[in-house]
Amino acid sequence: MNRTHLFSVGLLFAATTLAAPVLAHDYSQGDIHIEHPWSRPTPPGTPMGVGYMVISNHGNQDVTLTSAQSPRASNVSIHETHMHGGVMRMSPVKGGLVIPAGESVELKPHSYHLMLEQLTQPLAEGELIPVELAFDGAEAMAVELEVHPLDGKEKAMDHSGMHHH
Repeated sequence: MNRTHLFSVGLLFAATTLAAPVLAHDYSQGDIHIEHPWSRPTPPGTPMGVGYMVISNHGNQDVTLTSAQSPRASNVSIHETHMHGGVMRMSPVKGGLVIPAGESVELKPHSYHLMLEQLTQPLAEGELIPVELAFDGAEAMAVELEVHPLDGKEKAMDHSGMHHH
């Protein structure tokens, strides 16, 4: 093999091994695509956690996220944070969260989000929290919320176990 070919193979290997964790955390089923579901760690004794993600509807009909459940919470509800009289308030989304045909809706801080209520145990950084999302107009989907550090930064990939030749 010549040096250029070896370099190309090396680049391809690096691209696939480094990109795989990112790709592995997206979910697709039918016309629905879930991008990067995540959460934050909760201090001991805190009974609630959150869930964030981007839900895309690649179909030609609206789909509604109607509910969610997780073995880690007694109840999971869909909430929206909004300003009311200069005060930030949270309220349940009545009738579910519509994902319009051909569009995406982002569940993020200070906006739409999942509330994981009555947690069975605190959410710890690095954990994957199973959640099943139920839709009207699409099949239910199982996803995992990746618990990110409170500073919002994803952990750097640990290369300590890798060997370089």
